Amino acid sequence: MPVLSIIACGMLEDELVHVLSKDCELKQLIVVENGNNSGFLRKLRAGNCVPRTIPLERVQMFFKAGFNPDFKALAKFLSPFPFLGKACEKMNEKAGQRISVVVNLLKLGLHADLELLKSEVYRNIREMAAFSDGILIFYGTCGHVLGELEKDFVDLGCPLFFLKDKAGEIVEDCISTALGGNEAYARAMLACRGKGTIYLTPMWASNWKNFGKKSGSRDLNNRYLKNSRYCLAVKIETGISYEPEFHKNVQEFAHTFGMKTAALKGSFEIAEQGYFYARRAVVKNSGCLPKNRQEIKF
Repeated sequence: MPVLSIIACGMLEDELVHVLSKDCELKQLIVVENGNNSGFLRKLRAGNCVPRTIPLERVQMFFKAGFNPDFKALAKFLSPFPFLGKACEKMNEKAGQRISVVVNLLKLGLHADLELLKSEVYRNIREMAAFSDGILIFYGTCGHVLGELEKDFVDLGCPLFFLKDKAGEIVEDCISTALGGNEAYARAMLACRGKGTIYLTPMWASNWKNFGKKSGSRDLNNRYLKNSRYCLAVKIETGISYEPEFHKNVQEFAHTFGMKTAALKGSFEIAEQGYFYARRAVVKNSGCLPKNRQEIKF
């Protein structure tokens, strides 16, 4: 059974819950137990996903101890019995479309220290490659600190997949992801030209106070956000939100820093396309596709 691992930014947990809840062929979902994901687990369960939680150091052992039936061997054994053989072949075809997903949601706020962000992502890639058939990096380039992953891991032996826009570029960050790509992000900034603008997704809007506590952003707030040149808080509406007080949080943010508010229509297409592309590639590369089918459509 192929294994797709995902190393994800906490800011993109809503998008990740969305794509996982849409995957009807998901055999099992494992969430790495790391103390950063209580909200993520709550949202998954609300979306009818039932994950296991396992510490990272035990995931490889879990897969080694797991039982994956060899339907091909069983079909051959049952070949003298046509009815049973055909039934087993159908089971084999269905099993070939299923996948195990391991999600490692890294803690919020790593973007405050880009070198720490890079070291954490790189370390987790090396550890998760040992049991993965592919790893989806559910991040943008984040100030370009993650822009050399393909080059740096060319000899990893485990393919890496990325969130890319229609132009084939890796998205810059979670805002670019929510807006639909780097070009859409550039257009939004151009439209707001001359105004200091902060873009807010549901996760940003619900966590901005916590960033202040964790990264000492009292200076950040006073020096930047309370600067008169920052005057606009833009609410990005992607059509998915597991944060019920999104609007209230945006209003509170804007009031705190004396900003006006505006709204932009966003998208969850990049998250969907990135996940299902990686999923198809992992299934195909593992040799689990049925012989009479080229790929699985979603």
